Amino acid sequence: MNPARAAQTALAGLAGLGLLPAALAANIYTCVNAKGQRITSDRPIAECLDRAQELRNSDGSVRKVVPPSMTAEERAAHEDRLRREMAAEAMRRDAIRLDRNLLGRYPDEARHQRARRAALEPLNTALSATERRLAELEHERRRLQDEAEFYKGRDLPRELKIKFGNNQAALQAQQDAAQNHQAEINRINATYDQELARLKRLWAGAAPGSVSLPASASAAR
Repeated sequence: MNPARAAQTALAGLAGLGLLPAALAANIYTCVNAKGQRITSDRPIAECLDRAQELRNSDGSVRKVVPPSMTAEERAAHEDRLRREMAAEAMRRDAIRLDRNLLGRYPDEARHQRARRAALEPLNTALSATERRLAELEHERRRLQDEAEFYKGRDLPRELKIKFGNNQAALQAQQDAAQNHQAEINRINATYDQELARLKRLWAGAAPGSVSLPASASAAR
């Protein structure tokens, strides 16, 4: 028995035994999708909107053939629109969740400022230590330059050259560290500034998810 005839026989048998709901027994849509799979449903089948669907009676006989309601291009556009709508809805839900989390974490500006200071404290401490080390290395470099004056017009001793090289390498490492610390301080301040602008609107009564300012930085923390 071919698959279509088998499906008809099975549906008819289920309907006769009362195992199918009345609506399903009365309206049975079948089609073969783009993958060659036969699908049966009690309503028009979304996967077959670009092809004909058979509307069958409860005994499996074909009542009528429903023509395609969309071309392949129309269906692709329809599915793309649905995907974009689903993405937009997911973003909206994420924004609501993020705003509620922000409000729960920071009920007022004082709490937010305390969190900012706590986030910046270790970086400020590290930057201060780096700046002190830079001052020490600069002092050492000047001392080495004074010592090198004694050898003006002559080759520097190997030991003094090594000291100059080590000093320069240490200075570069500390300068890079200072730049990295400052960049992270700037990033954290920008994040908290962004959050504060968002929070001020939420504290003023804006509904969670309605504020257009981005909340990606909040999600990352």
